[in-house]
Formats: sequence, structure tokens, C-alpha cells
Amino acid sequence: MVAERPAEQPASVATTGGALDRVTENIGQVIHAPAETLRLAVLCLISEGHLIIEDFPGVGKTMLAKALARSLDCSFSRIQFTPDLLPSDVTGVNVFDQRTNEFEFRPGPVFANLLLVDEINRASPKTQASLLECMQENQVTVDGFSYPLERPFMVLATQNPIEYEGTYPLPEAQLDRFTMRLSIGYPPLAEEAKMLSEQTSAPPLDTLEAVSSATDIIEAVEDAKRVFVEESVNRYVVALLRHTRADERLYLGASPRAGIALLRVAKARALAEGREYVLPDDVKAVAEPVLAHRLILGPEARAGGLGAAELIADAVERTPVPL
Repeated sequence: MVAERPAEQPASVATTGGALDRVTENIGQVIHAPAETLRLAVLCLISEGHLIIEDFPGVGKTMLAKALARSLDCSFSRIQFTPDLLPSDVTGVNVFDQRTNEFEFRPGPVFANLLLVDEINRASPKTQASLLECMQENQVTVDGFSYPLERPFMVLATQNPIEYEGTYPLPEAQLDRFTMRLSIGYPPLAEEAKMLSEQTSAPPLDTLEAVSSATDIIEAVEDAKRVFVEESVNRYVVALLRHTRADERLYLGASPRAGIALLRVAKARALAEGREYVLPDDVKAVAEPVLAHRLILGPEARAGGLGAAELIADAVERTPVPL
């Protein structure tokens, strides 16, 4: 049975939900994209996840990352991935100081609350792999010494799905480290016309102010962790994962790590909705952006022109919902 709705929501839940709405609305001043897409980016942050934004050139991938960073009073860093970039350019390096006769660690751009990795598939696999430890363990190890990263920490990576020359596609194991994959898409006619006017006169990003702080985000993260999940909802998530693994159209289904990510984002969504418990609808709402990029399509699906999003929608439809 799903937990019943409490008569009155705790003040902390209501306050956190309001803060998440403010951040989403603030980003919307810059990015003319569906509100749900912007909201998912914020939920990814609250679930302590990492986001990959994959879309055509010029639709605002980098702008979305910058707008999210400016909406928060947090440190921000940007790396442009290129083929000649080295892992030490990302994580940092030990430099010998002749005055002290000792090595001194100089932190790389990864030491920030929000890290924008532009065109992640432009760098070599060795450099791409330099992000794995920080994304999984929130730390960086250089020459045997580990340096913790400050919370909150989030990697926002962008990539172009139509250019393959000079790129190194992310392997499935690394894609699995990203909590979500989002696409922005082209804005409606009226919104695009408004965007042209804004960007050619007074770009809104230049005057965007922070509406939340690092402390607020950490509190929201902890509130999301405390959101209650009934055992039947846990089993529903597992049933959804197993449906993808049993689907003959898929060469590889969703992993247990995907289930953990799915439940974390569902808890963040419940918090944003002002609830302290998760509903199956929370899981359904975030299943596609959390799971689709983790699947490997089989020959049958490719031949039939099916995409991962369609197979996730089919899995959601066929998996019984707990009552």
C-alpha cells in the first residue's frame, strides 16, 4: 500500500519545494525551454546526480548550465574538452616549489560546486575517465593523495549528437555515471522570437541573480534523502528495471545503479511537489530521462526504428503499478 497523504506538510518540505520552484523559474528567464526540462535539471542537482545535455548546436545547452550556476550562490567552473586536453588539466597537478623544496598541489577546474564540461566527447577517453572518480566518489586522487570535493557537486556535460568526426563517444560504463540525459529542443515560434530580441539587446544571463545558496541546496539534498519510500514502490522500481533486462529488443537493460538513481530523482520530485513520500507517479515521471541513456538497443529495435525512450515508455506501461 502507498503511504497516505499527511494532513499537513512539514514546514521544511514546503520551504524546500518553494526554493526549487524559484530556481526553476529563475533559469526560465534565460532558457526558453519546457518548464519540465528545467525542473528536471534542478531535480538532478537535488538528487546529487550529474547531468548530460545532448542536443543540436545552438539550442542553449551551455546557457542552461550557466543559468543554473548563476541561480545558485555557488562556485562554478567551465572546461572546454578538446582532443589535446590531459587528465591533469581537469583534476589538478602537483608542482615542485623550489622555495620550500616540496610539491604543492594546484587544484584543477573540477574543484567547484558546479562543473560545466563542454563537448565532453571531444576529449580522449583517458581525459574523459578523469571525471569518473569525482562523479562517483566526490573526490580526486592525485599521486596517491585524495582531495575531497565540496558539496554540492555536480557535473553538467554537453555533447552534440550529430557530429562524429574527431569525437570519442562516451562508453556505456561512463554514461551510466550520469543520472540524467536531457534535450532542450527548439523553442516555439513566439518564444524563439522573444529570445532573439533578448539576446540582441540585453541578454538576461548578464543580469541573472542567485535565488538560492549552497547551504539551501545541501539542506534540500538532506530533505530528499529523508523522503519516505514504501516497500511496494521499491519493488515497482525493481520490476521496471527487470522488465528492461528481459526485453529481447535490448542488448543491455538498466543496471542496479540505474535503479538507485531513479529512486533518488523520484524522491527529489516528491520533495519538489511538497510531499514527504514517493508515489509511483514520481517514478513514472522521471523514468525516461534517468533510464533511456543507459540502455543498449538490440538489432531488432534498431531495425524497427525504435528508440530507447520508446522502450522505456513501453516498460512503464507494461509494469504493474502497486495499489
